Amino acid sequence: MQKTPDIVIIGSGVGGATLAAGLAPSGAEILILEAGDHIPDQPENRDQRAIFQRGHFRPKEFWYERDGTPFNPGNYYNVGGNSKFYGAVLSRYRREDFAEMKHREGVSPAWPFPYEALEPFYQRAEALFEVRGELGDDPTEPPHSGTYAHPPVREEAPIAEVRARLAKAGMHPFSLPLGVDIDRWMAKAQTPWDAHPNSDDGKMDAETTALRQALAHPNVRLQTRSRVLKLEAEEDGRISAIVYEHQGETRRLSPGITVLSAGAVQSAVLLLRSANDHFPEGLANRSDQVGRNFMNHNSSAVIAIAPWFRNTSVYQKTFGFNDFYLSDGKGGPPLGNVQLLGRVSGKILKAQMPKVPEWLLERMAAHAIDFYAMSEDIPHPESRIMVDGDRIVLQWHRTNWDAHLDLVRRLKAVLKSIGFPIVVSRAFDKRTPSHQCGTVRMGNDPATAPLDPFCRAYGHPNLFVVDAACLPTSAAVNPALTIAAQALRVADHILATDLKAAAPAQTTG
Repeated sequence: MQKTPDIVIIGSGVGGATLAAGLAPSGAEILILEAGDHIPDQPENRDQRAIFQRGHFRPKEFWYERDGTPFNPGNYYNVGGNSKFYGAVLSRYRREDFAEMKHREGVSPAWPFPYEALEPFYQRAEALFEVRGELGDDPTEPPHSGTYAHPPVREEAPIAEVRARLAKAGMHPFSLPLGVDIDRWMAKAQTPWDAHPNSDDGKMDAETTALRQALAHPNVRLQTRSRVLKLEAEEDGRISAIVYEHQGETRRLSPGITVLSAGAVQSAVLLLRSANDHFPEGLANRSDQVGRNFMNHNSSAVIAIAPWFRNTSVYQKTFGFNDFYLSDGKGGPPLGNVQLLGRVSGKILKAQMPKVPEWLLERMAAHAIDFYAMSEDIPHPESRIMVDGDRIVLQWHRTNWDAHLDLVRRLKAVLKSIGFPIVVSRAFDKRTPSHQCGTVRMGNDPATAPLDPFCRAYGHPNLFVVDAACLPTSAAVNPALTIAAQALRVADHILATDLKAAAPAQTTG
């Protein structure tokens, strides 16, 4: 007989793993259920043809447009979640992102609490994820109560040259806050880390930092290949059981607290699929907002080319600039963030231009530098995740697109002004997840939000949703650190208010 855990966390990505790390010292019995498995140390991890051309790591599943058209999403299912492949940029939201912000196309709403409420947890999250960075170069940087414990990732010579050109042109480039031990990463293979899976090679992802810290406590367990099918809720709203599959067998658990951390899409899907007679529209959905307000950053790759520029860098992704973040630079509405992409090679470009010889693409890449332009996607109720039987249906109502196109135009003009006569761009679509969030958002009013400001589901006292789904807005920076900071905040709240009441009443075989 196995004791039923006090807390079950569904998902081991940034939200779930960080929450587990925050709760682990309590001594509560914690079980983390992960649908996927560990990414093994294998040659494909650094093989760009395998990753980008053959899609070795892409999930073998399809989601659907509202009209029934299928597409293959780029979401991953493995220990550590999507952070295993992320660019490891661990930025804070700007202080202004927590207040109402007017954009060219609508208003980004205020959060249910200000930046100051999350700041101490940002500081803790930066320590947990061993962030490398430096303060003082970004005028939009919010207040920090401490400094980074590690210096920024060193800049390669061609990248430092472009950074200097941008500064001379009046931009304010700053060192990206990165979760990367560059010496360990480069010792394994000479590749970028962005979009390359990490098998404990020096990238600070959810598995190698937060989950590792959590599992150092004997009261925390991880169970892989455990796909949750539904949650069962009683009439009073309490979650009475978790139903999941493990090694071909259907199992049940009845913990005191259930935490859903499966990601912005899958967390919403699970709540909708858990509908019952008491909650016919799905759990936590009396506001009719579960699955709505899906956000996915408006983003584009922007590649600047000059025949006289020689890019000998390996990883490249070390600086960004926010000169168009809080306004368009001329007093108008915000446009967004600019940061370097991981170094784009001919092997990577071949995936988008299959008819062009790879050797020619390698020659072009040798004279190019690659940027990532990112703009806020404003929450919209008709941008939503739905379920149709076993199908996941994504209806993305993209917002603020004109502002993003303007950001790309501004970036192209800046790059041309510093000596790159050829600048091309390509937008990312739904097959490339660009920080999906917002489908089970926090708010102060249960009539308009599924979760309270501590991520507890309204109407379900023992259910929390702690992942990107809870974010009320997408802002225009990478959300991983904000998810981690909120997870630590929620962990402190659970420790203070819930754990004494979480003792389970039964055991399971």
